[in-house]
Amino acid sequence: MKLLILRSVWSGSHHLNELIEQTVADGFNGIEGPIPKDELQQRELRQHLSDRHLAFIAEATTGTDSDSATDWWIPRSDRTLTDHLNDLKWTVDRAEVMGALFVSTMCGYDAWSWQQNVDFFGQALELERASGITISFETHRSRSLFNPWITRDLLAQFLEMKLTCDFSHWCVVCERLVDSEWAILEQCAQRAIHIHCRVGYAQHAQVTDPRAPEYATVLAAHESWWDLIWQAQSQRGMLQVTMNPEFLWDGYMQTLPFTKMPIGDVWDTTCWIAERQRQRFGKRFSETP
Repeated sequence: MKLLILRSVWSGSHHLNELIEQTVADGFNGIEGPIPKDELQQRELRQHLSDRHLAFIAEATTGTDSDSATDWWIPRSDRTLTDHLNDLKWTVDRAEVMGALFVSTMCGYDAWSWQQNVDFFGQALELERASGITISFETHRSRSLFNPWITRDLLAQFLEMKLTCDFSHWCVVCERLVDSEWAILEQCAQRAIHIHCRVGYAQHAQVTDPRAPEYATVLAAHESWWDLIWQAQSQRGMLQVTMNPEFLWDGYMQTLPFTKMPIGDVWDTTCWIAERQRQRFGKRFSETP
């Protein structure tokens, strides 16, 4: 089993050349992010990925206001189920041309009823079948999969549903490490095709620095959950798996009052957690393709 570690576009420069150079220089296997709206930018991204032999995971964010200056990633209450599906379809329709491994999506809305969720995921999975593009649904705050229990029930409803697991969000929503829901973590591991390895805790989705001794228990808990996923992926016969150390700046990294100075270094942390997981994975699995 081979591990590809991709970095988030949100953790680097807005200039594509600089983003790609940093990605390559620091040993990442690719990037995860949205497909640009502009066709010229799409071609430029595709060329950079091809030239540097980088993998790409296409990120789809549904039901938002992309023109908003702040919190653009938060689903809007006036966006309909059809709006969410159309946003997802836009990315799915372009994923193959962009050479994406698959589409990972922050989708749905935490305020939806059970029936709205059933309707949405039923149609999203039909889109997956019709397009031939794999869709992986992320466990994320403010979204349909915002807690372990709704996720458990939707996985039971849709047996073909696949997950991008970012359990840091559940730690905040549940206000605890989610070891208490181990049976659900096992269920998620059986459906997981991608991991966002951010480390969160009861009061925040991102620790300031996972190397700090005060977060040792938190880091160990997350790594036990990622190990659970890796083991399930190995048992399912997956030859290649992906992980994204998605430590971020805006809102995720705590800042000092009045100055807005970040407490930690996001990119340094990203590189550290990536190398740590690469070494941990290598001790458990052969990375021969």
